[in-house]
Amino acid sequence: MAFLFACNKCLLFLVVLLHASAAIAAAALDNSTDLASLLAFKVASTSGGGAASDNIIAANWTTDAPFCTWVGVRCSRRRPRVVSLNLDSFSLQGTISPHLSNLSFLSSVDLHNNSLSGTIPDALGRLPRLATLRLSRNLLSGPIPPSIFNNMSSLVSIDLSYNNLSVSLPALVLLPRIEYISITDNWLTGHIPADLARCSTLLGIYLGGNKLTGRVPSSLGNLSKLVNLDLGENQLTRAIPTSIGNLTKLQYLCLSFNHLKGEIPMEMGNLVNLQELHLHDNGIVGSIPISLWNASKMTVLEVSINNLTGPVPATLGKSMPFLQWLLMAENALSGGLDFIASLANCRDLNYLGVMYNQFEGVLPDAYGNLSMNLHYFHVFDNHISKKIPARLENLSNLISLDLSSNELRGTIPRTLWRLNKLQVMYLGSNRLTGSISSDIGLMTNLATISIADNEFSGQIPDSVGNISMLQKLDLSVNKLSSTIPLSLWSLTGLLRLDLHQNRFEGLLPPQMAKLKAIGYIDLRSNRLSGNILSALGGLQSITYLDLSNNSFHGQIPQQLGRLFNVEYLNLSHNFLSGVIPKSFPNLSYVYSLDLSFNMLEGEIPEGKVFSNVSIISLMGNRALCGAPQLKFPPCPANMITTSTSSTKLRLLKYVLPSVASILVFLACFSLFINFFMRKKAKASSKEEPPCLNYHRQILYFELARATDSFSEDNLLGSGSIGKVYKGSLDGGLLIAVKVLNLQVEGASRSFDAECRTLGQVRHRNLVKIISTCSNLEFKALVLEFMPNLSLDKWLYSQNQCLTLLQRINIMLDVSLGLDYLHHQHPHVIVHCDLKPSNILLDENMVAHISDFGIAKLMLIDNKSTTSTNNVGIVGYMAPEYGLTGGVTIKGDVYSFGIMLLELVTRKKPVDTMFSEKLNLRQWVSNAYPTVVMEIVDNNILRTDFTNLQQHSDGVDVLRRCLSSIIDVGLHCTKDLPN
Repeated sequence: MAFLFACNKCLLFLVVLLHASAAIAAAALDNSTDLASLLAFKVASTSGGGAASDNIIAANWTTDAPFCTWVGVRCSRRRPRVVSLNLDSFSLQGTISPHLSNLSFLSSVDLHNNSLSGTIPDALGRLPRLATLRLSRNLLSGPIPPSIFNNMSSLVSIDLSYNNLSVSLPALVLLPRIEYISITDNWLTGHIPADLARCSTLLGIYLGGNKLTGRVPSSLGNLSKLVNLDLGENQLTRAIPTSIGNLTKLQYLCLSFNHLKGEIPMEMGNLVNLQELHLHDNGIVGSIPISLWNASKMTVLEVSINNLTGPVPATLGKSMPFLQWLLMAENALSGGLDFIASLANCRDLNYLGVMYNQFEGVLPDAYGNLSMNLHYFHVFDNHISKKIPARLENLSNLISLDLSSNELRGTIPRTLWRLNKLQVMYLGSNRLTGSISSDIGLMTNLATISIADNEFSGQIPDSVGNISMLQKLDLSVNKLSSTIPLSLWSLTGLLRLDLHQNRFEGLLPPQMAKLKAIGYIDLRSNRLSGNILSALGGLQSITYLDLSNNSFHGQIPQQLGRLFNVEYLNLSHNFLSGVIPKSFPNLSYVYSLDLSFNMLEGEIPEGKVFSNVSIISLMGNRALCGAPQLKFPPCPANMITTSTSSTKLRLLKYVLPSVASILVFLACFSLFINFFMRKKAKASSKEEPPCLNYHRQILYFELARATDSFSEDNLLGSGSIGKVYKGSLDGGLLIAVKVLNLQVEGASRSFDAECRTLGQVRHRNLVKIISTCSNLEFKALVLEFMPNLSLDKWLYSQNQCLTLLQRINIMLDVSLGLDYLHHQHPHVIVHCDLKPSNILLDENMVAHISDFGIAKLMLIDNKSTTSTNNVGIVGYMAPEYGLTGGVTIKGDVYSFGIMLLELVTRKKPVDTMFSEKLNLRQWVSNAYPTVVMEIVDNNILRTDFTNLQQHSDGVDVLRRCLSSIIDVGLHCTKDLPN
């Protein structure tokens, strides 16, 4: 018995041992499957053409370490099987490998914010445990595999937003555990599947920003747990289904930017938990149902651009005390404005916009009790009458006030000028009277003011010159008189000035030429006199200039032909004499030129401008000739086209011989001087540099020794016109040597240009020139060496990381350098090629702008705009370069803005994720301000976020800081340079 017992025990042990061995073998087999799947994914996702340094997994995912330790990979605690793949913002550029479907234990895939392209593999539908699938913000295209919607019983959340997915959604949706579906901003077509209602666990549906058609399915009303529903920016039609009222847990509803018709259903009053309702830009009719005011938790109500009618209840503010945004613009709403007074109950109200309606009544003093948080108060284009209430001064945080196009009377209360945070004020098209108070100078933050089309009189107060931030000033169509104050011309940031149809008199002062940024000037229909300033030719940003219907006399300055960007030029109905300037045909962008009703004479110039004008544009002049297509008489063959007279001709008869004798003498003297100078030049060294004579010139053999005969080991970089080497002089001084390739056409001239310029510039944030080396076969610049190389190398390095503070300091340094080049140097210097590789960093990480001389330097004086065929590279180049070729400082501002966005996102503007439909600016703008943290460089989040976690509001501080930087970048990169 003992023997049998022992044998049984041994057999049992053998069985257990065999099972264990089989399990170990199976585990080993499964591990190898996971490993092979991950390696296949690595190959596919890093094959997009980007540098290896841009892909962390290319360096980290190696067989030298267990795959469970790889970055972004998480394994189960019980066994070495992959359960999560998180590669959010890893700069992946290839495709998604179908081998991911072999990771049978995978429960979460997050590939958000990469540059993955191609289609979504159908094989992903075979992952039995997958709960989270996040592929948003990539370049994926093609259809969504049907298997994802009807074969993944474990799926809880799917996010495919911000891609290029097309075709229609599958009609059959079988996802029993799904809670969130997000496919916003793609190219989906077809109808919204009614089968979505079978997913009873849904909490959020986000299908906005597509091309979906048809109606909103009434079956969606069965989703009793739904909290968020976004179907905006599609092409949906018909009426809003009444079943929406069944979604009593709904907090966010967006149906805006569709083609919805019908009325707002009464049943929407059942949505007592609704916080945001977006219905703007549809064709909704009828009145706002009374039941809707039951939504007492509402914070945002947007129903603008519809056909709504009827009054708004006076108790609105009491019904919705948490309102922050109220937008009812562009409807046909009517009745009184008592509901605005009730909004004093909404202590968080930030935006109030009820413009373009038919509201009547007055603005009582009670409006001064509105929220102190109110920033935007827009009630323009209604039928508001009587006076502007003085108590509006209580709205001390107001940024934008627009009461224009109403029936307001009386004067502007002096208290209104005390809103010193106000940036925009529109009071035009009313019946306001009185004078402009000198207190206007207290509004130092004002950027735009318009009080046009009223009945103001008196003069513009001198204090207007205190509004240093002013960009747009419109005082047109009033009864203002006297002279235009000189202080107005000191507002150098002014972009638009409209003073037409007043009673201004006097001369245009020379100070007018200070408005270098101005793009629009309208002074027509006043009583201005004197000559038109030749200095106006320096206003090279101007596109619209109207000086008509005044009393200007004298000749039209030739310098006006330098207004290369002008599109509209009207000098009609004055007393101008002489000939039409020969420079006018240079105005290639002019679509409207009017010189009629003056006293011009002589030949009408030929050229593009005058081939497009009509006779009406030149009629009313006394002695114009030429231009047979306009039926003007031909010019006499012996006609002198200047305003000469017979007296002047007789004078020339006696003066000309004397002048000729003097000229002959001067020519002989000049030849003698030239011969003497050339003889002296031959005696001097042929190796004398063309510039920087006050520097010690370094000989060629010294540079060769310093750079080890220009060894490739010392090569720092190369470009189209030369190479840069690192070197060390005999005294130990480290230098950078820029050697020109003299085989390149124009290289020698570029060297001379850079010498002349770099020799004159001196600034902490510009690379300093130490010396030159120049002979007939060799030309080089010797520059100070920057040990931390370029910003580009730091930004895209895998071994070094810039903190947010370092990035901010670098861009501050760059801005100071640019300010010097644009505004502090005696000549305006335009860089034309700002990019991270041209920003060099010294040992203290102080930034220095480099490479603003070789073949890219543009000098702009006060009278001309330079054009160039070499103005930076794609991505950093301002859009206007492609249209006009004109070089201005605004192009550098655009490049600076792109660099700001690049520093925050660590995305190059030429990244493969960008295409004709999407560039870096658009990508950032789409995320700003709501999802800024999703586009931020992960290195910032890893360093600065960790440091801020110890503070309770650290994340919010970081978000606000990043948002403010992005805001500056977006402003700098506006499509229109003005």
